[in-house]
Amino acid sequence: MLSYISSRDQSLMRRLNCWLPPRWIRIWMIVASRVGDGWLWWSIGLILLVFGGPNRFRAVGAAALAEAVSATIFLWIKKLAGRKRPCEIGQNCWATLLPPDQFSFPSGHSMTAFAVAVPLSLFYPSLEVGLLFCAVSIALSRIVLGLHFLSDVIVGSALGATIGYTIYSLWNML
Repeated sequence: MLSYISSRDQSLMRRLNCWLPPRWIRIWMIVASRVGDGWLWWSIGLILLVFGGPNRFRAVGAAALAEAVSATIFLWIKKLAGRKRPCEIGQNCWATLLPPDQFSFPSGHSMTAFAVAVPLSLFYPSLEVGLLFCAVSIALSRIVLGLHFLSDVIVGSALGATIGYTIYSLWNML
């Protein structure tokens, strides 16, 4: 099963590395990846602290805790898995971003994006579409830019969403 997943990851990587997307997609992917470094989530957190209503401290606290748990777990898994990044195997023909760390599995950007977006979406259902669009854009950018394999992003997104939902559920028990 792992060899099947790996061969599909490699095949997709080779196709994407040869693809020159339209300029708007390149800009979208680079911006999504850069705001996924934390800028977007910190900005949303600050805005919610000012304008978020009576649940603002609970919502931002849950999102911050989910981010911290996510970061701790993905760093541990990355060291344990030790999977090389796609950009180490073959260079992307147009993207020149450098990876933030050495290992690929799971995608920390994807994991963190969903770990933060899920609890905020549950506290603020009116923001759900926008938050999930941002999380999906960040996750997609990691594949298109050649920084992660598809399986890295799928597992990272699923783990992040699970962490975010779990923290939200526990937070509401308090």
